[in-house]
Amino acid sequence: MISKLLVDARFYHVLANIDLDLAETARSQGCACSGVLHSARYPRKPRGLPNTHQGDDRRASFCCATCRRRTTPASVRCFGRRIYFGAMVVLATALQQGPSPWRVKRLRELLGVSVQTLARWRTWWGEAFAETTFWKAARAAFSPLVAEAAAPSSLLERFTGGPHEQLVALLRFLSPLSTTAAYVPDRR
Repeated sequence: MISKLLVDARFYHVLANIDLDLAETARSQGCACSGVLHSARYPRKPRGLPNTHQGDDRRASFCCATCRRRTTPASVRCFGRRIYFGAMVVLATALQQGPSPWRVKRLRELLGVSVQTLARWRTWWGEAFAETTFWKAARAAFSPLVAEAAAPSSLLERFTGGPHEQLVALLRFLSPLSTTAAYVPDRR
């Protein structure tokens, strides 16, 4: 399932279109100072993309014409400040649950991800994710409760459809984490 999804150019096209919609929504809302937002996209070199992907690897961002404040909309392709493609972070961590040497080896071959990076992602999902203000507000929408220790697998299972639809729905749900406001863990 994962290898087919990762090389499917349609999957990346769908995610790029979702990001365009999120960017247009942010732009139409304008700046807090009521200024006009101008495009200020910046390049990203996300790792984990297949060689067949020939997409635009620029992150949507805007700059206010009045106050010069930057607005970076949510994204389903970028996952916070991580350099790997968001879908890779979710899928690789989900596939590690109950890690076996074979799974880790396969993920390393498929995505080119180091063992240390896989461990960091697993730690983030197991510890820091549960402490984000985003998750503290969003977890109430799930009944029964999501097993936080099993995230992101436990989250992925909550969305309907085939694997492709589930992943897109989860990336949409997690898109607020791609901006700094929701990304920072709550320290209270």
